[in-house]
Parts: sequence; structure tokens; C-alpha cells
Amino acid sequence: MAPSFIRNQPDFVLGLLYILAGGGFAAAASRYDMGTLAYMGPGYFPFMLGTLLAAIGAWIVLRAILVRGVRVRLAPWNLRSLLWMVGSIIMFGLALQPLGLVVALVLLVILASLASHEFTWKTTLVNATVMVVLNVGGFVYGLSIPFPVLPQIAAFPL
Repeated sequence: MAPSFIRNQPDFVLGLLYILAGGGFAAAASRYDMGTLAYMGPGYFPFMLGTLLAAIGAWIVLRAILVRGVRVRLAPWNLRSLLWMVGSIIMFGLALQPLGLVVALVLLVILASLASHEFTWKTTLVNATVMVVLNVGGFVYGLSIPFPVLPQIAAFPL
């Protein structure tokens, strides 16, 4: 049972997650040299980004408490969908090196799409194609990040 002062439970929880993530990033970044605004150190940008994320979270929490209106309750969690989403991300991380970015992204989109109650193969395959084109184009060719694009097929001597 949530306290009665929380008017919008989903926003309240979301704001707390932002505060937690932003605070964690800011705390981790504070271990690095900050530098100055003119000469930023490696910790400056992640610290500022984490602080901004935590501030946005605090604003969302305050809005969830202070804005008057109809009370919005937090819906029960759909564990099936949550497991598909988390599992697809774990699978992507494990599959990236051996299978390459293209195959790992296609698997990620297919498994994440299974979390939806509105799953269709056509939408999933279009989404996977767009993700592959944008990610390979942006990260591999645009930013020159050395991701393996396709699986490495070992040559077997005959």
C-alpha cells in the first residue's frame, strides 16, 4: 500500500529510478579527475550528466506528490514481459562477440518483441532491419567502433 501523499505512483517510482541511476553515475564519475569547464577531465561530463539525471528524477518525484488530480496507481508487474526484456539484453551482450552485431541485434529485437502482447512477425522484422541499418551505419561506419559485424566463420581444413 503506497502512502496517501503520492498522487501518481508510476511517476514517483520512475523519479526514484532516475535519482538512483543519476546518483550512481555521479558517484562513480566523482572518482575521476573533474578538470574545469574549459579543460574537462574524464569525470566531468558523466558527473554532470548523472547530476542532471538525478535532478530530473527529483522534479518527477515532486510532481508525482504535488500535482493534484486523479490518483494513478502503479499497475502490477508483468513478469513474463520483464523476463523477455531483461533476457533479450543479456542475450545481446553474450551474443555480440561470437555472432556479430547484425545477428545479435536481430535476436535482441525478436526476443524483446516477444514481451509485447501485440507481437507480429512483420513489425518485428521491419524493426530489426531498421535497427541493424542504423546501428551498423552509425556505430561501425559512422563512429568507426570496432564491433564484429557478422559471425566469424572459421575455415576448416579439408
